[in-house]
Amino acid sequence: MIGISPFYIFSGHLGNLELAAANLWNNGIQTFAYGVMLGMGSAVETLCGQAFGAQKLDMLGIYLQRSTILLSITAVCIMFVYIFCKPILLLLGESEKIASAAAVFTYGLIPHIFAYSVNFPIQKFLQAQSIVAPSAFISAGTVVLHAILSWVAIYKLGLGLLGASLVLSLSWWIIVIGQFIYILYSKRTRETWRGFSFQAFHGLWGFFKLSVASGVMLCLEAWYFQILVLLSGMLPNPEVSLDALSICRIFNHVRISGFYNLLALIMTILGWVFTVSIGFNAAASVRVGNELGAARPKAAAFSVTIVTSLSFVITLIIALVILALRHQISYLFTGGQVVSDAVSD
Repeated sequence: MIGISPFYIFSGHLGNLELAAANLWNNGIQTFAYGVMLGMGSAVETLCGQAFGAQKLDMLGIYLQRSTILLSITAVCIMFVYIFCKPILLLLGESEKIASAAAVFTYGLIPHIFAYSVNFPIQKFLQAQSIVAPSAFISAGTVVLHAILSWVAIYKLGLGLLGASLVLSLSWWIIVIGQFIYILYSKRTRETWRGFSFQAFHGLWGFFKLSVASGVMLCLEAWYFQILVLLSGMLPNPEVSLDALSICRIFNHVRISGFYNLLALIMTILGWVFTVSIGFNAAASVRVGNELGAARPKAAAFSVTIVTSLSFVITLIIALVILALRHQISYLFTGGQVVSDAVSD
C-alpha cells in the first residue's frame, strides 16, 4: 500500500478535482490491477512455501522467475486499460472533467504496473522463507522518501497529479530494486536463489492456471463491492445511495464533489485495516505451506487457528481506536466540520 496515505494527504490540499481523480484511479483502475497482480502472485506463496518446507530450496528461485514472467505478460495486457482509461471511465458514466484528470494521473502510473509484476513474486519468495524484516525496512524507508519526493514534485515543481503519479511509480521501483539487491547478496537466500535459469520457462501453463485461480479468488473478494456500487447507482436516489455505500466500503462511483475528501479519508482508513488482514493472510499462507511441505498437517491447521484469532483481536482493537477518534481523525487529511461530522457518522 506504499504511498497511498501520503498521496491522499498531499492531494487533499490540491483541490477536490485532483483528489477525486486520484480517488477514482485508486478505487477503480488501480484496484483492478492490484487485485489481478497480487492474486496471481499468490501462486508463488503457495508453491514456494511448500517447496521450502520440503527443503527443495532450488525451486524457490525458479518459481520466482516463472511468476515474474507471467505477471509481466499480464502487466502488458493491463497497460492497455491504463492507456484507454479515459474512454473506459466515460463509458462507465464518469464526468468528462474527472475522467480527464484521472487519465493524466493514470498515465504516470504505467511503470507502476510493471513494478507490481516483479514486486509481488519477490515478496512471496522472501515470505516463504520467513524473511520479512528486509522488505519491511525497505518499505518504511521508501515511505519517508516518497513523502519527501511527493512534496517536491507537487508543491515545489508544480507537477500536480502527474508528478504525484510518477513519484508513486518511482517509489515502487525503489522497493523492487532494494529487495532484489538483498536477494542477490544475502546469505539467507544463497540456497534459494541460484541465478537466472531457462527452467523458469518450463511448465508455464500449469503455473499460469494456478496463478489465474489465485487471482480470481482475490479479485472476486474486492470486485463484488464494485458490483454493489454499480447496482446502487440504479436505485431511485442514486446520489444518496452511492455516497452511503462509499462510506461503508472502499469503492465508489464518484458523483458529488462535496464527498471527495470524505471518500478518500474513509478509503485510506479502511486500507490500513485491510493491510493488517492481508499481512496475516500472508503469514498464514506461508506457515501452512511450510508445514504441508514438511508433511505436518496438524501443525498447519493449528497455524490457521492462531492467525485467525490474532487477526480478529488486532482488527477489533483498531476498530475501537477509530471509533474513539471518530471526531478527530478526519483532520489528519482535511479540514472542515462538515467532513468531520460525516466521518463520525
